[in-house]
Amino acid sequence: MTITLHTVAVIGGGTMGAGIAEVAAQQGKRVKLYDINPAAVTGAIEGIAKRLDSRVQRGKISASQREAILACLVPAYQLSELSDADLVIEAAAENCEIKQQLFAKLEAICSEKAIFTSNTSSLSITEIARHLTSPQRVAGLHFFNPAPVMKLVEVVRGIETDEAVIQLLADEVRGWGKQPVICHSTPGFIVNRVARPFYGEAWRALEDRVAAPEVIDSALKDAGGFAMGPLALTDLIGQDVNFAVTCSVYHGFWQDRRFLPSLTQQSLVSAGRLGKKSGRGVYDWSLPHPEVIGEKTVASRVLKVNRSPAGRLEIDGVSVVPTEGETATCLAVRHQQPVVVYDLSLGSTIVLAASSTNTRQQTESVVYYFQQQGKKVVMITDYPGLLVSRTVAMIINEALDALQKGIASAEDIDIAMQTGVNYPKGPLAWGAEWGWGRVLTLLENLQHYYGEERYRPCPLLRQKALLAHYAMPRVTESVEVSHV
Repeated sequence: MTITLHTVAVIGGGTMGAGIAEVAAQQGKRVKLYDINPAAVTGAIEGIAKRLDSRVQRGKISASQREAILACLVPAYQLSELSDADLVIEAAAENCEIKQQLFAKLEAICSEKAIFTSNTSSLSITEIARHLTSPQRVAGLHFFNPAPVMKLVEVVRGIETDEAVIQLLADEVRGWGKQPVICHSTPGFIVNRVARPFYGEAWRALEDRVAAPEVIDSALKDAGGFAMGPLALTDLIGQDVNFAVTCSVYHGFWQDRRFLPSLTQQSLVSAGRLGKKSGRGVYDWSLPHPEVIGEKTVASRVLKVNRSPAGRLEIDGVSVVPTEGETATCLAVRHQQPVVVYDLSLGSTIVLAASSTNTRQQTESVVYYFQQQGKKVVMITDYPGLLVSRTVAMIINEALDALQKGIASAEDIDIAMQTGVNYPKGPLAWGAEWGWGRVLTLLENLQHYYGEERYRPCPLLRQKALLAHYAMPRVTESVEVSHV
C-alpha cells in the first residue's frame, strides 16, 4: 500500500489522546487534535508543552526540538477540519456505539484513502467497522499508557481489515520508535486477555483469606519477578478501569469462568475506592505501603538434609516439595509424612505453606533451611498452587489458548507481555522453560480441587506436555508429493 502518512488526526484530548498526539508530533507528523469538548484540546496541548518543558530542563531534548514538536500540533474544533488526515487515531470513550457513529461521520469527511484506527483496549474492531462502506481500512492501534513512554502498540486486525493496512500501520509505529505486535480482534486482544489471571488469581487469594494484600503483592513481585504486585497495580491503574476491562473480556467470551470478575473488586468500585486517584483502594495511599518482613530468623540448628537421586528433598524428616497444585495437608495425609510445599521463586523471596499436621518445630526446620539459602521466607495458608505458581500457570495457559486460536504469533505474544506489562519472561518461553508437563499437572490438580472450569488446561498445553513427555523428535525435512 503506497500511502504516506503525513497528517495524523487524534480524536480525544484525554490522557491517551494527548500522549498519542505527542508521540506522533515527535516524529514530525502534522497532528490535528480534536475533542468534542474544545477545552480538552487546549488542555491537552498545554499539558504536552509542560511535559516538553520538563524534558528540556532535564536535558532530554533541546529548546528548538520542543518548539518543533509544538509546531506540529494543530488544534481542531470541528470534525470537518480533519478532512485531510491520512491516519485517524480515535481515543474517545470506550463505547462501541459512540465509536461507530464517529467513524461513520469521518468516512463522509475524509479521503477514501484515509486509514481509520481505534485505540480501544478491548472492544471489537470488527464491530466498530461493521456499518462502514470501507471496513477494510479500519484497524486497532492500541497504545499503552503513558503513550510517550510505553513501547508496545497492538496492531489489531478486524475480519475485514486489509492486510496491507496492518503492515503499513506496523511499519509506521515502528518508525515512531514503538514495538508493534499484530493480533486478531478478540476480547482483550493479547495483553488484556493474557494478563487477566495475573489479577484474577490475586483477587481470589484475597477473597479466600490466604494472605494479606501486601503478602500477595510481595509474592508476585519479589518471588515471581513481576514489576509490581497485582493488587497494587490495580490501585495504580484505577479499580474502575481494571474492573471494566475484566468485565468486558468476561462478557466478550460469553461469561467464561476463566475471566470471572471479582466481587471484592466490584465492592471497591461501588464504594468509590478506586485506588491511588481516589486516595484509597486495596491500600490507603495516604499511608506508607505495608512492608512484608517475612518469617523471623529461626534459631540456629543442625539440620538433617537428605536429597534423593531424583531430587526429592527431605529436611529433618519433612518432605519439602515444589507445589503441583495440591495442598501440603493433602500430600501429608497421602504419604503419612510431614510436608512443606514451596512456590516458584525467581528472586530473594520464597513462599511456603505447611501441612496442618506438621509440628511447629518441623516447619521451622524448613524455614531455617531456606533462610540459610539467603531467602526471605513468607508463610501463607495451605493453599493449592500457592501464589506465584498458579498465577504463572494460568498466564501460560491463556497465552497457549490465544496461540492455538491464531490470535497472534508465539513471538508477538511473548513480546507483548514483556514489553506491554513488563513480565519477567514471555509466557510461552516461560512454559517451555518450566516444563509443559508441570504446568499441566498443576492446572489439572487445581481443576480437581475446585471442580471448576476456570482451571481447565488448554488442548495445546496437553499436546505440548504429551510431546515433551515422549520427547518426540521434530520433523525437519519437507516431503514433496507429486500428483500424476
